[in-house]
Parts: sequence; C-alpha cells; structure tokens
Amino acid sequence: MTEWWIHVGLICVPLLAVYLHIPPPQLSPALQKWHSGGQLFHFRGSRVFYRDSRGALGSSDVVILLHGFPTCSYDWNKVWEPLTQRFHRVVALDFLGFGFSDKPRPHRYSVFEQASVVEALVAHLGLINQRVNVVSHDYGDTVALELLYRSEQNRTGHLTFNSLCLSNGGIFPETHYPRLVQTLLKDSSFLAPFLTRLVNYMIFQRGIGEVFGPYTQPTDTEFWDMWTSLRYNDGNLVLDSILQYINQRLKHRERWVGALTSTFVPLHMIYGPLDPVNPHPQFIRLYQQLVHRSTVTILDEHISHYPQLEDPTGFLKAYFNFIHSF
Repeated sequence: MTEWWIHVGLICVPLLAVYLHIPPPQLSPALQKWHSGGQLFHFRGSRVFYRDSRGALGSSDVVILLHGFPTCSYDWNKVWEPLTQRFHRVVALDFLGFGFSDKPRPHRYSVFEQASVVEALVAHLGLINQRVNVVSHDYGDTVALELLYRSEQNRTGHLTFNSLCLSNGGIFPETHYPRLVQTLLKDSSFLAPFLTRLVNYMIFQRGIGEVFGPYTQPTDTEFWDMWTSLRYNDGNLVLDSILQYINQRLKHRERWVGALTSTFVPLHMIYGPLDPVNPHPQFIRLYQQLVHRSTVTILDEHISHYPQLEDPTGFLKAYFNFIHSF
C-alpha cells in the first residue's frame, strides 16, 4: 500500500509542478545573440520583436520573412546571412504571441491582427512606399495571403508586393492535416487551459520531430531553442488561442485562396514533399491546379515541413532562382 502512494506521488508531483508553471528555460547563447540583435516596436499596447539587417550595398531590395507556428523568427537563422548578401534590408518579426514578442492573455489572436502587425512594422521602418519581397512559411503563408488580399484591394496602409514566396503552409483546408495536439487545443475550450500547462519539452520535441524528415531532424540544441522561444513570456499558455487560425483558414478560404489565384504578383512555392501536415502529392497538385501563375520548387524527397531549416541550401537556391526570374 505504501509503495502505491509513493508511485502516485512520483507521478503527481511533477505534473502539479508543470501545471503550476515551472519557470521558462534560459536562452542558449545562439538564441540570446538572435534576441540581442533585434528590437521592439509597439503595436496597440503590445511589444513586437523584430530584426532589421542592412545588407547588400547598391541594392534597394527589401525582403520580409514571416515565420510559422509554433516557432518564431529564429526559423530563418540558417538563411539570414545569405539573404543579407543579396538584399539591402532583411526584416523578420515574431508575430504577436510568438517568440520574443508579447503574448497577451486572454486575447483573440487572429490572422487579420497579425497582418496588421506586419503593416505596422513596415510603416515603423519607413517602408510603406517600398516594393517588398515577402517570404513566408506555414502560419506565415496565411498572414501573407491576408496581406496580399489587402494589397489587391488597395486598402489603406497595405504592403506593396514585389514578389511572394510561400513554403509548406496549410493554405488549402481540404489538404491540411493538423497534428492531434493542435486539434485538441483549438477545439476543446474545456481542456485547453489544462493542456497548455501540461505541454512539456518531451511532448513538444516529439510533436516537432514528427514534421521534420528522418534525416533532417533538429539537433538537441535546436529542439531546445524552439522550446525556449515558445516558453518565453509564457507562450505555451496562448497556444489554444493562436490555433484558432486553423478555423479561420476554413472560414475565410475564399478570401485568401481567391487573392492567391487572382493576383499578378510574381509567386513561387518552395515545398518539402515529406510534409505530413500538407502531404504530397495532394497539396502540391491542388496548388498547381489552382494557382496557374505560380512557379514551384519541390525539394528533395526527404525534406519535410521546415524546408528553410532542413535544407537551407536548397531553399536559398530555389528562392534566388525565383527572384532572378523576373
């Protein structure tokens, strides 16, 4: 009988500690350097983290990088330096609720608000009249499509697109397969507050590992950096609110897919075909069927959902070929 209670205690104590919120992990030197190289600007009372690097002399080209869920602008770290050698300015931000930006709660996170964050940053940087190249991934693809819609509609404060490059985003609800934990968090209002507190590093590592290829898995340090950026400012506690973007994609499919299929902005898709979230060949077949004006690069068969991290060389080659094509 005594042994039974000991086992229960050994299980319950760590779970209770997690639920009561263990302090976030310390930033690694690499993540600290990324953080130190950025700045903050204010958006409707919240602080938004961004990086703005000046690069190639003699060029006026600007590229803006939009990250995916549940990570942050650090997703672009492996392609950052080569981009600064090609572009005059390379800009990336952490969306509200992500990375080093504020993570207000309770809060109604939406793709529309994130698009407004990007527009506010562009205005803050004095780029509102500048033609910009946008590169996006995953969640960032949908934000990019809202920005594209506003641009096509000539909305006040809209971005002026020079080009748009998408990558492995669930832009078509009918070919998008969210992970089980994402479905539980977005659709379970009763369980979500408990689940967000109980998500730990082991659960996170397993979930993220499933969307990387078997030969392109993150290192232990890279897994830990992703987890640390998520836990920064209690980001795990807003996951359920942010994940409403999946429902928003379904509700506003006509608006966002319509903008993609009708635009004359130069378009490109860089696609990792081993992606379980947007599987091959269903996703890319539908994309090519609907988006006639876009070019496509399908990377090696072992590349999955994070092409810019799994194959930065292939990603950059595809992107530079696209940029030099128009």
